This record gives sequence, structure tokens and C-alpha cells, in this order.
Amino acid sequence: MSDLKTQFEQAQKDVTTLAERPDNQTMLQLYSLFKQATAGDVTGERPGMMDFINRAKYDSWEKLKGQSAEEAMQNYINVVKSLMA
Repeated sequence: MSDLKTQFEQAQKDVTTLAERPDNQTMLQLYSLFKQATAGDVTGERPGMMDFINRAKYDSWEKLKGQSAEEAMQNYINVVKSLMA
């Protein structure tokens, strides 16, 4: 687990060094995987209709409900690696 955690932390650093900002869909994917890995399943109320950004973040995170922290970390690492290739 600690090796995975180390890779996850490195991926968080690597993503900040990308030459180009990933597209919004990829950013949402990274956000939701990060939240699932660090906080677990989504909690709280879904943001209102006019709160587009937070509503999209919530919905993206909610799709990962039930995914283990380890699985979310590995998927986050995979996405970052694909962006760096």
C-alpha cells in the first residue's frame, strides 16, 4: 500500500508539471479519482442547477461510488501517466 501511496503522491506532483492543461473532462476525472482515493464515497447534497462546476464535480465523483481508495489511486496514476506520455 505504501508503494501505491508513494506513486499516487508522485502523480499528484507530476500532473502540475504538464506542458498543457488537460481538457475539462480529464480534469474532472482526475478530481473525482483524487477525491475517491482521499475521501471515499461522495457525501453531502448535490449542488444546485446553477452551480455548474461543482455539480459536474459532484456527479463525476458520485460515479466512482464504491471504488476502493487503492483502485482510485491506481486509476489516478494511470491517467497521469497517459497524460505525460
